[in-house]
Amino acid sequence: VGIDLGTSYSCVGVWQNDRVEIIANDQGNRTTPSYVAFTDTEILIGDAAKNQVAMNPNNTVFSFHRLIGRNFNDQDVQSDMKHWPFKVINKNGKPVINVEYKGKRIDFTPEEILSMVLVKMKETAEASLGTQVSNAVITVPAYFNNSQRQAIKNAGLIAGLNVLRIIIGPTVAAIAYGLDNKAPGERNVLIFDLGGGTFDVSLLTIEEGIFEVKAVAGDNHLGGEDFDNRLVNHFVQEFKRKFNKDISSNARAVCRLRTACERAKHLFRSTMEPVEKVLRDSKIDKSQVHEIVLVGCSTYIPEIQRLVSEFFNGKEPNKSINPAEAAAYGVAVQAYILSGGDSTNEKGIFLKEEIERMGLS
Repeated sequence: VGIDLGTSYSCVGVWQNDRVEIIANDQGNRTTPSYVAFTDTEILIGDAAKNQVAMNPNNTVFSFHRLIGRNFNDQDVQSDMKHWPFKVINKNGKPVINVEYKGKRIDFTPEEILSMVLVKMKETAEASLGTQVSNAVITVPAYFNNSQRQAIKNAGLIAGLNVLRIIIGPTVAAIAYGLDNKAPGERNVLIFDLGGGTFDVSLLTIEEGIFEVKAVAGDNHLGGEDFDNRLVNHFVQEFKRKFNKDISSNARAVCRLRTACERAKHLFRSTMEPVEKVLRDSKIDKSQVHEIVLVGCSTYIPEIQRLVSEFFNGKEPNKSINPAEAAAYGVAVQAYILSGGDSTNEKGIFLKEEIERMGLS
């Protein structure tokens, strides 16, 4: 199977009957929240965990991808901890999540929490396929280092999965695009992947089913949750002063709210920096980009779509693939190929060495 392991949501797909099937979970949803909750009686994963977060915030764990392969004193870890209701402690220099489970305080490593989500995705696939799943290809953000990639593999082992390969999300999203769009000639495609916790941009050329990565860039600490955090910080302060009052008649409060919204817009604008970088690195002008593909749940935000279109002189992003499922679609294809499927089947998929060097491990 192919598993797109997202900061906010995860998704699993499989190649079946000569096409990719995105598998729905036990709630009928094709994406599963990357949430794990601990209660007095059980461990909840996915929708069940997210649905009870308001009642059990201290023992509901999310965004744990941001702890993977990092040190406790890492500046980003310390910053993230301020936004989380659950407890993160220092254990031999590494961040460990401390929760109350069945009346006892218990420590879990980020890899252990991550493995629980992987087990959920594995079980989701097994329930649909009616057979045991043992091999998987898993996506990671483009800027995950070797330590972080190894941590993902370790989580896979804990979950009982043989991780065939770790592959970057934007690259496999491009595979999804290539499957569904067989335009003749060489085409430059920009993949704009803005999820819940990370942001990746890839520029690729696609010709006759051959994918070549020209450049990648991104920010492993920019995503929907960062937009949320900025707004939450503002409203926490606002409600300390203006709780239960209509601020529309208060010019000062309205001004402060406007400033906070402008700051959020500035955060949106920072998504253009990696776009400019991949264009520079690949020596391709933005006028030469044939297609812009939006991937990730945060690309549903209208302001993001407007900024991307504005940057490319009014060119509309391609919306032919579901942003939330694109990476899972592509990684399912890779799982099929690595499990012995024909890499040059009737769909004409072939991953060039450049992708091997830049995007896979």
